Amino acid sequence: MITKFKEIWGKTDDVVLRYPMVLTAALIAAISSVVAIEIDHQANQFLVTKLAFAGCLGISLMFGIKMLSQRIGRGFFIEILGAAFLVWFYFYLPDSEKNFTVVNGYVIFSLVILLHLFVSFSGFLNKKPELNFWQFNKNLFINIFLTAVFTGVLVLGVVLAILAVDKLFDFNFNNNLYPKTMLFLAILGSTFIFLIFNDKGIFQLEKDGSYPQILKFFTQFVLIPLLLIYVTILYFYAGKILINWELPRGWVSYLILIYSVVGILALLLVHPLKEASAKSWVKVFSKIFYYTLIPLLVLLFVAIFTRILQYGYTEPRYFVLLLALWLTTVVFYSIFYRKATIKFVPISLFAFGVFALIFPYVNAFSTAKRSQKTELIQILTKNHLLEKGKINFEKATQDSVVLEIANKFQFLNERKQQTFLLSYIPETHFSKFKKIFEQERYLANSEIRISFKNTIKSKEKNNYQNDYQGVFSNKRNYDIQNYEKLIVFSNTDIQNEEHIDDYMLQTRPIRDGYIFSGYIIDLESPTKVTQSYDLTPFLKKQLEKDNADQLNTPLEEISTEFDLHQYHFKVYFSEITNNKINKKDNIFTKEMVILIKKK
Repeated sequence: MITKFKEIWGKTDDVVLRYPMVLTAALIAAISSVVAIEIDHQANQFLVTKLAFAGCLGISLMFGIKMLSQRIGRGFFIEILGAAFLVWFYFYLPDSEKNFTVVNGYVIFSLVILLHLFVSFSGFLNKKPELNFWQFNKNLFINIFLTAVFTGVLVLGVVLAILAVDKLFDFNFNNNLYPKTMLFLAILGSTFIFLIFNDKGIFQLEKDGSYPQILKFFTQFVLIPLLLIYVTILYFYAGKILINWELPRGWVSYLILIYSVVGILALLLVHPLKEASAKSWVKVFSKIFYYTLIPLLVLLFVAIFTRILQYGYTEPRYFVLLLALWLTTVVFYSIFYRKATIKFVPISLFAFGVFALIFPYVNAFSTAKRSQKTELIQILTKNHLLEKGKINFEKATQDSVVLEIANKFQFLNERKQQTFLLSYIPETHFSKFKKIFEQERYLANSEIRISFKNTIKSKEKNNYQNDYQGVFSNKRNYDIQNYEKLIVFSNTDIQNEEHIDDYMLQTRPIRDGYIFSGYIIDLESPTKVTQSYDLTPFLKKQLEKDNADQLNTPLEEISTEFDLHQYHFKVYFSEITNNKINKKDNIFTKEMVILIKKK
């Protein structure tokens, strides 16, 4: 037992000395996550959350750099560059959650993928044998799986132990202790476990080893047969399109991308298997896979450009088109280049991803903004809504056109194109929109729709119009006189919490999966007595005021008042919509402003 303990302690010591930057990034991420929970809803919470994001990115970045430096040396210099990148990323993110946009989300998601791709090839930029590259990534994949299992057991065991102590000995731990513990162990604990499995790094991971039998069985008898069935379905759908001579549905592009990416993964998994040891359908699949993609790529490009030509570029459409171009590159490289290497797959995808993020003028974000500006100008011009270069909000306009314009304004406002948008706003509306664009960007969509005074509902009957209700509040300034506290919940599709003295206020949606049927406000006293108020009847009553001839009906004010415990509440709503699904209510509130005072 003592010998085993010394062995584990020795490995721990080696890991700390071998991967200090990886562990530092994990420690920063773990501590920042815990602190972010502790200071929930405080002004500086997002600054700490940014640090957690940077730390999490740093784990994979510093591990990839370590693999690279083990191969070529110059570890300290490369780590300095990596640290500088993380510092840049921290300051790239906005200073407050209010200014965090979907673009920031796309950048974070893209960087997560790119840094994991970097790990896969960072130690193999030279001409190392291809089998070493495959062994390295195979061992990484196995170690990630084992890390997930070990971390899951660790987190569950520790959390249950805390729960047992809390309940058996009446310690009454704060409820925040549980998410804090889970996040700390999930980040720092999983990193440490992963590094122990990887031990000496690239030289151990690239060693030749036996092919895992479970992986061989899964690939040969589960994954590849499913892919053969899947491609048959896609070919039948392509035949249906040709027979009926119709455009493909938009979501078929995602199906083709899934088949392509999973198929390439399957080929990578069976790469080292000898022809003699593979089943016949594996041999067939390996030989024909890239050829089967050629007709599907044609279908993919038709589906993508159908959407782009209709609605212009957005970041998701740009990324889908980029993946299609990458797949085309991989297909023709694999078919026509005799010395094709599997390293080309992650390296080329990494290169395409970097291009999409940083290449001037034609990166994803510049292209999307430029395209949506053009689309907005075309809509305004086509529908004769411009008078002396400004939008005429008094002109009768179809609801579908109003909705398109509102969506374009919301899209561009979230991407900080206020100067461009304000150039189309008439003087009578200028100050109002300037304030909304700068301070309340999430209201841009609804404010545009409200501003059109003569919206005509489409005559064509469809499910959207039959099952849709919507009302908006014209009131934007709230009377807070005699009230002691103001709380704003912008994201109402999740449970929100806020302390009021020693009481805990909660707003929670009534939901069934993705369907929201109403909202409830709870107020829990220090003695754990909860009083509740159901907002659902009030919301439905307001929706009954919807004018069938308008897309959304403006109301002078949408508010309700009630008492819970010793407090009086007044709740304002900026927008309420009900987009029914299968005749079931699906109620959404844009924003909830709560004023509170003691009775």
